[in-house]
Amino acid sequence: MAREQLKTLSEPMYYILLALTSTEYGYGIMQKVEEISSGRVKVGAGTLYALLARFTKEQIVYLVSDDGRRKSYALTPKGLEMLKHEYERLNQMVLDGTRYLESGGSNER
Repeated sequence: MAREQLKTLSEPMYYILLALTSTEYGYGIMQKVEEISSGRVKVGAGTLYALLARFTKEQIVYLVSDDGRRKSYALTPKGLEMLKHEYERLNQMVLDGTRYLESGGSNER
């Protein structure tokens, strides 16, 4: 998979990476995503495990432990860098939107 495909993250991707700033196992990640987003974002098991496999392959997260029943994951340095970059990108979008909308925007068509 090309790095370009992960240049911007979907909402579930972003929240999963946020959840993995500390070591978590699958179900814990789903709960943490819901908690961080105040219930607005819910990630199903299929989506979660597909993204974890993708993130692991791309060395964005790594498997911390596997006791046969649970697998725990955490961010790699690359994953943390990606999360911070996305955070900065989203903040810039909010700043741009705020500045534009507060100035009255453009009513021309």
